[in-house]
Amino acid sequence: MSSFYTYITLFFIALSGSLIVVWKKPAISQNFKLLLSFSGAFLLAICFLHLIPELYKNYSTSIGLFILLGFVLQLLLEFFSQGIEHGHLHIHKKEKRNFPVTIFLSLCIHSLVEGMALTNTHHHDENTPLLLGVLIHKLPVAIILSTLLIGKDIKGTPLLASIIVFALSAPIGLFFADEFGDSIINNINFLLALAVGIFLHISTTILFEASEGHKFHLKKFAIIVVGLLVAYFTM
Repeated sequence: MSSFYTYITLFFIALSGSLIVVWKKPAISQNFKLLLSFSGAFLLAICFLHLIPELYKNYSTSIGLFILLGFVLQLLLEFFSQGIEHGHLHIHKKEKRNFPVTIFLSLCIHSLVEGMALTNTHHHDENTPLLLGVLIHKLPVAIILSTLLIGKDIKGTPLLASIIVFALSAPIGLFFADEFGDSIINNINFLLALAVGIFLHISTTILFEASEGHKFHLKKFAIIVVGLLVAYFTM
């Protein structure tokens, strides 16, 4: 079983990101894009430095297949989420009061898979780099999701319920994997492989978009290097 700390941290990082938006209503600024660049670099680094080597400790030809499936799954989810995971925010006046059902559900599914990948079913120690990667990624996603909901005039109980459901999605995924992981994981952690595929898609998309117009941005480059170094020193 994963520790209580992991469950609580997953819940409160998403909740705090959402509440920041509810209380402060910050704009999606250049600093926010720098945070996304940092998260993209961190996710990419932990995939290559930690998660992929861990998956291949017990080699199986299925590992690469599940990584590809995770990549394709994220591609499908982004079709419904409209790229909100890497900073795209679209609010159309004609649809302003409509609850973004497909975006919300795709983000919750994405979060469930991340949570399931954190299970300790086959690990005696906490998977700290993966947990850090999920947390660093989840904070900006929670911020931009709440910004979208508020921008569509979702307020009161529907807003609060949406924030809580999203914050619970990763812990629910983790609980499911903790409870039933032994019967579904078998010899390889395919849930972790799926998460790696998702992270590879998200991180590369963020980093490619960091060079807008194929121009060199010193701040973004510096924050990407910092993200890579932080990931390296947390191994």
